[in-house]
Amino acid sequence: MDTDDKNLRILTRRDVDAIDITLTDVLDVVAQAIGALADGTSANPAKLSVSPPDNSSVSYAMLGRDGARQVVAIRASYRHDPHQDRTALRHYTTLTLYDDAAGLPLALMDCGRIGSLRTPAVSALMARECAAPNARTALLIGTGTTARMALPLLLTALPDLDRLMLFGTHPDGIAAVREQCTAHFPDRTVEVVSDVRAAAEEADILIGTAGPATPAAVEADRLKPGALSVLVGYGLAPSTLHRADRVIATSAAQMAHTGSDLADARGTLRPVDVELADILSGRTSGRTRPAERIFAYNSGLVVTDIALGHRFAELALAQGLGTEIPLWK
Repeated sequence: MDTDDKNLRILTRRDVDAIDITLTDVLDVVAQAIGALADGTSANPAKLSVSPPDNSSVSYAMLGRDGARQVVAIRASYRHDPHQDRTALRHYTTLTLYDDAAGLPLALMDCGRIGSLRTPAVSALMARECAAPNARTALLIGTGTTARMALPLLLTALPDLDRLMLFGTHPDGIAAVREQCTAHFPDRTVEVVSDVRAAAEEADILIGTAGPATPAAVEADRLKPGALSVLVGYGLAPSTLHRADRVIATSAAQMAHTGSDLADARGTLRPVDVELADILSGRTSGRTRPAERIFAYNSGLVVTDIALGHRFAELALAQGLGTEIPLWK
């Protein structure tokens, strides 16, 4: 990308939403970013967070470096939700990118669309690497932001899936999930289910993206042999972790920090067997035998925001989007 040390390309939410990117491109970029963690050239430190005493807001800062692209970035997130009312929720995220090879600023952008793509992209990559060889049926639990693109990206990674089930409690969210799937795969239908436990018994892949208020809590005894359970938010009970034959995580350290609600009665968290970076880099395999039940923990990695944000910045420049601001003049 052409830039100088006085200008910064600003990409508004409208700019980012207008960028044309394929789902295959999204998966490739995210896979490369995670795989690079295995060779030590990338860095994904723990995030910082602050909240007021009444917990009416929460703010995060995530700094990282993508070694494959030689890009450093800071993602900032601010969420204000004083009454636990999603209609009054205020949520802002930004991503600031720097070229670590040239020592120059690249872009400052709204990070909403990037976040809505990178999380389900990671789930899709987990499914591609860890699902049973004959997987044909998927169950998506939840209809929030991280669920909207889950099925299109899953189908991009595993085009042989022929049954898609959805459990949700918000009519608008259900409609949005189905709309996104139809937009990308008009020949596929999404089956809305009311009995999530019965649906779980038939699913080869389960993705839990629901919020903490969800009534869904699929237990391990509902899972068929060979099932893959991917947890992003809520919807899967702790037993799906503790009774799994194999545990995968984007980051074992992050799972230990943010997965406390999955601990057993003694407060113990099942250890991670392998991280996704080692699978994507080819160091190990995701699945060791067809019938093993696998639990995968998908926690956010800032390196995926960095790589996808950099790709968006490249496409924005090529498509003539954004505004150059002489910030340091």
